[in-house]
Amino acid sequence: MLIGLGNPGRAYENTRHNIGFHVLELVAKKNNWSFKDVSSLQGKIAQGVIEGKKVILLLPMTYMNSSGESARLVMDYFKIHPNNILVVADDISIPFNTLRVKPSGSSGGHNGLKSIEAHFGTQIYPRMKIGVGGKTHGTLADHVLSRFTEEETNSLPQILERAANATEVWIKDGIVKAMQIANGRQEEKKPEQNVGE
Repeated sequence: MLIGLGNPGRAYENTRHNIGFHVLELVAKKNNWSFKDVSSLQGKIAQGVIEGKKVILLLPMTYMNSSGESARLVMDYFKIHPNNILVVADDISIPFNTLRVKPSGSSGGHNGLKSIEAHFGTQIYPRMKIGVGGKTHGTLADHVLSRFTEEETNSLPQILERAANATEVWIKDGIVKAMQIANGRQEEKKPEQNVGE
């Protein structure tokens, strides 16, 4: 199962905190899956198969700080072990345009991950953190609920594509392979210099 963290509603669309939603929306789009509201599970769910493996995508509709409520309901409903759940979330402590995949760890102060940890009863579950840039002014809440700059927005499709691809590698090949392809900053290619004949 993949869980993308974010906040529901138009007011939060395209904010830094919602990048987890955007990654899962891209995974669904690439596989021609559709999300359906499942009120009893407090989330939007899409399902499908990737290389013979059943995949469930969850966008919790509980707001970020209560993401674990929906995640736990879905985990119990489908009888999924935390080791088989990849949580996708924003991270202000790593640079923009950076992915980090880890098999376990602390919440790092992220309220959505704190809620997941509390409801799972463990810190041992895979997670993908996507760098959304550090706070430059204002409060932390203002920063994560802000929208990306024009320059960042231009880079988003590439970042979302890399993240979506890494989630599919995790599904097909496991955490180690996903870590190998995702971790590390994606450097922009420099144009080759034409030095002449």
